[in-house]
Amino acid sequence: MDRSLLPRELRPFVADDGRLTQWPSRQKVQRLAAVLLARRFAPGRTYTEREVNFVLMDGHTFADWALLRRTLVDWRFLARDSNGHAYQLCDDAPLEFPAPAEPGA
Repeated sequence: MDRSLLPRELRPFVADDGRLTQWPSRQKVQRLAAVLLARRFAPGRTYTEREVNFVLMDGHTFADWALLRRTLVDWRFLARDSNGHAYQLCDDAPLEFPAPAEPGA
């Protein structure tokens, strides 16, 4: 993965293989990390909780897929059915990183 394509604030948290190495403390950077993780899910596909955990485990190195799964659901990147057994990428999930702020803005 070319880390130079990532937002500058996110780069310290991403390894060369594209995996998150730690969860950022600032919410703004957490949201960027959530975008990076949400991109791993295919639109229109339904995932079991186990499959979601597998995708998330493959996307980070700090072994807290439950935190990441809850965050993606809470921030509406993933939708969960009422039983908590099926997940899908939300149709309106923001999968693009925001444009960098203009200097002096």
